Amino acid sequence: MAVNAGSSSLKVALFDIAAPGGPRKIAHSSWGPSDIGIAADHLLDWVEAHIGDFELYAIGHRIVHGGPKFHDAVEIEEAVLIELEALTPLAPLHQPGGLAHILRFRELRPDLSQFACFDTAFHRTIAPPASQYALPRSMEAHGIRRYGFHGISYESIAEQLRAIGADIHDGRPSRIIVAHLGSGASLCAMLGLKSVDTTMGFSALDGLVMGTRPGSLDPGILLHLLKETGMSVGDLEHMLYRESGLLGLSGISGDVAALLESDAREAADALDVFAFQVARHTAALAATLGGLDRMVFTGGIGEHAPKVVQMISQRLEWLGAALDAQANESSATVISTPSSPIILERRRTEEELAIARRVAGALLQ
Repeated sequence: MAVNAGSSSLKVALFDIAAPGGPRKIAHSSWGPSDIGIAADHLLDWVEAHIGDFELYAIGHRIVHGGPKFHDAVEIEEAVLIELEALTPLAPLHQPGGLAHILRFRELRPDLSQFACFDTAFHRTIAPPASQYALPRSMEAHGIRRYGFHGISYESIAEQLRAIGADIHDGRPSRIIVAHLGSGASLCAMLGLKSVDTTMGFSALDGLVMGTRPGSLDPGILLHLLKETGMSVGDLEHMLYRESGLLGLSGISGDVAALLESDAREAADALDVFAFQVARHTAALAATLGGLDRMVFTGGIGEHAPKVVQMISQRLEWLGAALDAQANESSATVISTPSSPIILERRRTEEELAIARRVAGALLQ
């Protein structure tokens, strides 16, 4: 079973890991924010209702932060769990939920092997200067570096692109930007399907405007708020993770679907900031890559909000992106015009399948 606990959803899937050609999905389900707590207590009942003649052999969990140590899927032992809990301050919206499921299953089914699969792992190929912050080098001993997140999603998209031979373009490694746009949002620059740069950094606060997170900020703002307004560190953390982003900008909602339905000027302004930031960071990652051959939209917004994709693409026309409006409104994968020098695509991320592949690989070692 693959368990994908996000900041605003819980997705699970059952896979036959002995199927020819790799893991085969048997069943899947998902729950939204209001039902996550209920679902967590009934996942094993859901398994029994869908597993048929199979036996539950192992559980793979999406864990957002692996720190500097964890890259490959790792079996959960007490020492590993302690190290992952210590990383919670770097991903307070995600790490607690992922670890809570692990602890619950340890109580209910101590016989089951459980594995952690890390969002940070895909970005282990990011090297200096992209991985560095301009802080005293002594800070590196404290693990201060650009880690990147949404790696399981990016791994899923990379596997899809590898299957169609998109790792090579005109005889050289492809220059690709993948936009994982959802409640949490980030971009990843891939060269030959390996991560070389990303918008998120040390924590899941950096980069793009998100549902309730602000993205990149002048650190002077944080110092000012701490020194001049009397905000505590806890107050500041709550504001940054839960009250900012699209919710803070609009005062209405952090959900893009709700903002698209609203006639309020604040909703339109929030979406405009979002599209502006995605385009702005895309240009920066294109500089890292030395050009751009393909851009892939994924995640809840990337897959289901063509209006937002259009807003972003229009801001990238100077770079060569030419959106096919009709394809964008359809279920087509390729949404650029035939003459566009940059291929624009919309692809569904398969994070649960990526987790199943990692766990299967670890079991076969």
